[in-house]
Amino acid sequence: MTLPPGTPDLEVLDLLTSVAELGSLGAAARRHGITQPAASQRITALERRLRLRLLDRRPTGSTLTEAGRKVVEYARPMLSAAHAFAAGVAALRTPDRPRLRIAASKTIADHRMSQWLGALRETHPEVTVALEVGNSRQVESWVRLGQADLGFVEGPNPPTELDARILGTDDLVLVVGPDHPWARRHAPVTVHELAATPLLWREPGSGTRATVWEVLTTDSDPARPAAELGSTAAILATARTGVAPAILSRLLADTDLGTGTLIEIPVADAVLTRNFRAVWRRQSPPATHTAQLLHCATRVEQNRTSGTTRAVQADGTS
Repeated sequence: MTLPPGTPDLEVLDLLTSVAELGSLGAAARRHGITQPAASQRITALERRLRLRLLDRRPTGSTLTEAGRKVVEYARPMLSAAHAFAAGVAALRTPDRPRLRIAASKTIADHRMSQWLGALRETHPEVTVALEVGNSRQVESWVRLGQADLGFVEGPNPPTELDARILGTDDLVLVVGPDHPWARRHAPVTVHELAATPLLWREPGSGTRATVWEVLTTDSDPARPAAELGSTAAILATARTGVAPAILSRLLADTDLGTGTLIEIPVADAVLTRNFRAVWRRQSPPATHTAQLLHCATRVEQNRTSGTTRAVQADGTS
């Protein structure tokens, strides 16, 4: 069987998928270790090959068109199969290497996992890691079912029926687009106002959603969502338009906050933060390679916290 004419390379499809996941062409370029102009050229070549416009390129950033979202949807099974193929071939070459199955929430996978796995590789290069990515509820389910040896999730509370350890914390920020009325206000937003305002929400099962829900329900039942979106990239793109406010990880919003495509709004009477946790089955506590990864992740997060503390002290603030 031969491939249909015009079938694109997997690498450029992987790049387009990264744009969808991270919400910007620049972030996708950094993930793939190339410059933004090079990434733009590759996407442009893909558009010519497919004869479709995949990105809306604007001064405030690039977002996927409806065709682009469909192409990403079609590409995901191909990319997943490619990863499975590569992992299978690697296993044939090194049948005796230890293999660690882990699962992580999307934020942790994109912004923490590379550092944790880098620390593991420095001390235990013989360990092969297979990573699945989903929202926190999916990760917990994979661990409960024994499909992952160790999971990493985010949220306000530890999951039921699993043991857990807090690794670190993650700040959440309230953001709006420059055209939203809140972008021009001077007073912080109260929890009561937030609860009464339709927000952009992640899908049920998201650790971000669980954290925000717990904060808002201390005041009253939250208003119906302005939209429920299944990816951070979609929330970022929608928030930039000023349609509605969103609450999301500072790790994900930093680029937009720096460029001014999103505006941070202070919250008066709540601390918006969530915990990063490792989770595992009670009957299978971390041992050998899972314990080694857990140790590496804990060490990296402790170093991050102590580095932040030193920076604050050097700045003369408290």
